[in-house]
Amino acid sequence: MFAAASTRWAPYVLSILRIMSALLFIAHGTMKLIGFPAAYPNPLTALSATAGGLEMFGGLLLAIGLFTRPVAFLLSGQMAVAYFMAHAPKSFYPVLNGGDAAILFCFVFLYLVFAGPGPWSIDAMRAKGRPV
Repeated sequence: MFAAASTRWAPYVLSILRIMSALLFIAHGTMKLIGFPAAYPNPLTALSATAGGLEMFGGLLLAIGLFTRPVAFLLSGQMAVAYFMAHAPKSFYPVLNGGDAAILFCFVFLYLVFAGPGPWSIDAMRAKGRPV
């Protein structure tokens, strides 16, 4: 019984995973670019502004499920680079270097590259031929 229910709900939970991950990711971008919900603790550089733009606008595209696979691929790579540039030099252990969120985002986004956006997405509507 549990297997049948989990199989039935798996596509919808995939959509929820995509939406919630994207919303959390957007907050990292808005913090860097507009100081919301808190001010970015480091000086804004060209690199961090670019990262903030990817996080905010890429996160928005993921949240609505538009161009999910290529955007998720780009953001997964961004998180891998962010981890090795900003977190790994501080300590080998992610829980000590503050990079555990970057690792989780990297692998969730990498999963979305292969799993797709789920049924609650603009990509799914476009695939069914519905006008967007």
